[in-house]
Amino acid sequence: MGLYDFTFYDLIRRNAQIFGDRTAWQEVDDERAVSYRQYKQMVDRLAQSLKQVGIQKGHRLGVLGKNSLEFFLLYGAAAAIGAILLPVNWRLSPQEVTFNLNDGEPTALFVDSEYQEVIEEHRSQMPSVRKCFNLKADKGRFEPLASLSGDDRALHSEESVVGADDGFVIIHTAAVGGRPRGALLSHANILFSSMHLMVLFKSTPQDVHLNLLPLFHIAGIVMVASTFHAGGLTVNMSKFDASQAVELIARRNVSLMFNFSPILAAILEEAGKSRTDIRSLRAVLGLDTPETIEKYQEATGGTFFSMYGQTETSCLATLGPYSDRAGSAGKTIELADVRLVDDQDRPVATGEIGEIVMKGPMIFKGYWNLPEDNAQAFRGGWHHTGDLGRFDEDGFLWYEGRKAEKELIKPGGENVYPAEVEKIIRQHPAVVDTVVFGVPDPKWKEGIKAVCELTPSSTLAADELTRFVGERIASFKKPQYVEFVDKLPRLEDGSPDRFAVKERFGGPQR
Repeated sequence: MGLYDFTFYDLIRRNAQIFGDRTAWQEVDDERAVSYRQYKQMVDRLAQSLKQVGIQKGHRLGVLGKNSLEFFLLYGAAAAIGAILLPVNWRLSPQEVTFNLNDGEPTALFVDSEYQEVIEEHRSQMPSVRKCFNLKADKGRFEPLASLSGDDRALHSEESVVGADDGFVIIHTAAVGGRPRGALLSHANILFSSMHLMVLFKSTPQDVHLNLLPLFHIAGIVMVASTFHAGGLTVNMSKFDASQAVELIARRNVSLMFNFSPILAAILEEAGKSRTDIRSLRAVLGLDTPETIEKYQEATGGTFFSMYGQTETSCLATLGPYSDRAGSAGKTIELADVRLVDDQDRPVATGEIGEIVMKGPMIFKGYWNLPEDNAQAFRGGWHHTGDLGRFDEDGFLWYEGRKAEKELIKPGGENVYPAEVEKIIRQHPAVVDTVVFGVPDPKWKEGIKAVCELTPSSTLAADELTRFVGERIASFKKPQYVEFVDKLPRLEDGSPDRFAVKERFGGPQR
């Protein structure tokens, strides 16, 4: 590494020295607890073992599994040797999993036992994969992770050729244009993001973070990294359960959490039913409805932080306490330049809507193997998010949706592009055409609605169409609301008039 570099592995080494025997990570499922010193030792052994089986700097390591200590150890070991982690959303369909893995061309895969059958069935379609390992201990049909057992020799800085700007993780974003794109983030991206959250939360080693979000999600990664950076404790849940979360918040004095609807609402409801004190939860960051946010702040005295960001901005672009300007996405973070521009990339006036563009150390390195997409996204020296917003006179950002060509739906924190869902719906023999868009939803904040024109004399039930979609792409992408019409409004060129469809059928149900 260079004189001015600092990587995620440098953070691991620093924390082992400073925080030593403080607990860094605790598993809920089996109650394993690992100190900062033990974490570094485990990372060093795994990193040496990866090198011994031929993993080199720049190689990708695919991961398909739920949150676990082993998952977090892979982040550390990859950082140590300069490999790039390729975590895959386990909620995706087998075809989507295969596409994302092939796109990143991993050398090795680490897989939970419950997903290993999918990998075996599609292994022949993954020519880059040399080895498959069980992600958790000896559970599964692949080579045990325990077989990667290096010695206790510490890694030395002179062995590392990893720099802060080197790739660290590839996260596939929603399928704009019909295909997911792998966003490559560097060590510096993740560390700058984690430090912003440390400042926001005023984090200390006494803080306890309840890890509810998956480690394949940018928000999950940076929340864990931020707590780790501060020397705090991460209590890890492999899967969200409201009653268990409430019990953990009370028993472990959990102070920090990231939220996507309906997580916080479920926790508040369960705490109310069980009359459990969750006032230790002093800070929650994320997205939710005003009703849930205000209920949380009233019940706990804590602060909800609103934000705007995306994977490509390392999760963050603007943020701030909800109560500072309710409904806004906060103000621009300390180490970023966020502006709004029109279709000709000219700045718009205060109060006017424009595309959100950003530059700074949080901007990702680019989409994996997509140079034309990168040229378009980074034109003029700015990252073009495809999102629309407006700044008020006090500098608060108000999110105003997506640009028409990059329309996006966000059910429960996931990203779903209408074009991807429309492509699947059009494959149904009874469907002539469809328009898919987001509508308000009481549980997920935003739901997916499909308005469909059927072929003459065809009949189709809404639940039948929903099943059809869910069998072909991830379940969270299937529409919650379906409406059939005789004819879709159309433009002069014959394509569906999306604006007219939304105007006429924009409610969740009719």
